Amino acid sequence: MNNLSQSISRRLALQTMLAAGAGTAMAGLPWSRAFAQEAVLNLADIGVGDPGNWNLFTEQSGYDVNLVAIGNAPSAVINVMLAGGGIQTFDGIHIVGGMQNPLAELGLIQPIDTSRLPNWSKNTFIQDYLQPGTPGHDYFYFNDQLYGIPTAFQGESVCYLPDATGETIDSFGAMFDPKYRGYVALEDSYANAGYKAAIYMKTAGLAEIDQPTNMTPSEINTVMNFLIEKKKEGQFRVLWSSYEQAVNLLANKEVYVLDGWEPMVLDVQARGLDCRYAVPKEGYMLWAMSGYITNNPNRSEERLAAIYQLFDFMMGPWYGARLSSMNGYLTNPQAAPFAQANPELFEEGEPARVAAAEENGRAKFSNGKYWQFRWPTEVHTLEAEWARFKAA
Repeated sequence: MNNLSQSISRRLALQTMLAAGAGTAMAGLPWSRAFAQEAVLNLADIGVGDPGNWNLFTEQSGYDVNLVAIGNAPSAVINVMLAGGGIQTFDGIHIVGGMQNPLAELGLIQPIDTSRLPNWSKNTFIQDYLQPGTPGHDYFYFNDQLYGIPTAFQGESVCYLPDATGETIDSFGAMFDPKYRGYVALEDSYANAGYKAAIYMKTAGLAEIDQPTNMTPSEINTVMNFLIEKKKEGQFRVLWSSYEQAVNLLANKEVYVLDGWEPMVLDVQARGLDCRYAVPKEGYMLWAMSGYITNNPNRSEERLAAIYQLFDFMMGPWYGARLSSMNGYLTNPQAAPFAQANPELFEEGEPARVAAAEENGRAKFSNGKYWQFRWPTEVHTLEAEWARFKAA
């Protein structure tokens, strides 16, 4: 544990014990600290959901959290859950949303009872962005049944180094601009690079595409042919496959334009470089982090209650503020006021970063047109065509 985590941990423990006389009450509860070390919830996470420590949740619930890394590729998630024993191993999974369709159809996750999530009704972003009849609603529901728990909202764009590009980038088209040939990296993901290419092609009038994030087979073929042509021209330096690799590509100036995530920009900035996240004129590609409860028939009611408590905590103000501060994500409307009112629970500068992330996140959703569907209608065609692009 680093010094930051240790200092936050100490303050959280003190704050929790002092609140409402908890110092005395907790001493008599059956879940003593020794018990809490044995009571562990296993949460599979793609790597952006770690707040640095779970001490506050442990003090509140008696359960520790064991965060286990999981890949974000849709097929990989299903394989882990279906063939890798994920139902028995994980209590919950925390990944980019839009995956409830296959997970629910295969009986791998449970429907969500929002009455067990007190912070659900406090999150006005749910009402703003997940209204019935909208793509945001379909990102969490399957057959009108809720399966996903929203913990963070975000809009996808492009990372770039302005000192190297010599200009402000404002389009997904920068990834395909010949002036950056050989200095562009795409993520090895049809749901990012493939969709962004489709959005760009539709907006620029290069192809007739109805729904760039849910394309027909012929539309998919058109987009992949475009990417293959660019690849053969030497446009792309590499397809990156890990977060660390992407950050290093930018930090080492091996690429100037990268199909990436906003936390990468923050990490590169922390290394002293001017790195920015473009405001795309095509509109941000919207997505959200989602928690899913695995469908383990042998789980006790006590453990299920603890899992609901964990996800409610992740919809709450402290966790939301931490993710907003670290990753630049829009989380929940309680986060910014909580950080402002409780600066002693955060490091210097964090409350301001949380407020900025909320303002930035709201702007993204005001300027977003397409949701990043992880399991589109023609998912198998997309996977096959993406493989063709990689092999070209």
